[in-house]
Amino acid sequence: MADLLALDRQVCFALAATSRSVVGLYRPILEPLGLTHPQYLVMLALWERSPRTVRNIADALYLESATLTPLLRRLEAAGHVTRVRNPDNERELSVGLTDSGRTLRAAAEAVPGAVVQRLGLPVEFLQSIRDELTELLDATRKASGDAAPGLGEQGPLPSE
Repeated sequence: MADLLALDRQVCFALAATSRSVVGLYRPILEPLGLTHPQYLVMLALWERSPRTVRNIADALYLESATLTPLLRRLEAAGHVTRVRNPDNERELSVGLTDSGRTLRAAAEAVPGAVVQRLGLPVEFLQSIRDELTELLDATRKASGDAAPGLGEQGPLPSE
């Protein structure tokens, strides 16, 4: 009988180890852009739509606002985003791209292809695993009673 508590049988371990490894691949690719991986995720959200509220970005990235605030401060200090209070609701902070942040997008377009190349795996495999992970994420949200939307339909990953 298999040991149910064996480390190599745990989904949580496989996900955590894989996540650390994949994020580690991004580090040298993002470094020339002056971005950390969490900052890159924030910029991805803003490149999709800007401006956005802090709450909206936090929801999109499955982060707490308190976790997001230092990232936004550093991106603002780097000149990539602006943070402006809503005059009608002082608790609401709007985050928008600056010209520098919009310009950075062109350089960042090479990031997904560089990651695919470093992994050396077929794009179709990566798309499939992304879709399965999204399904798993949605299942965890349902299991925890969180009604937040999933990642939704994902477009294709770039080819090498």
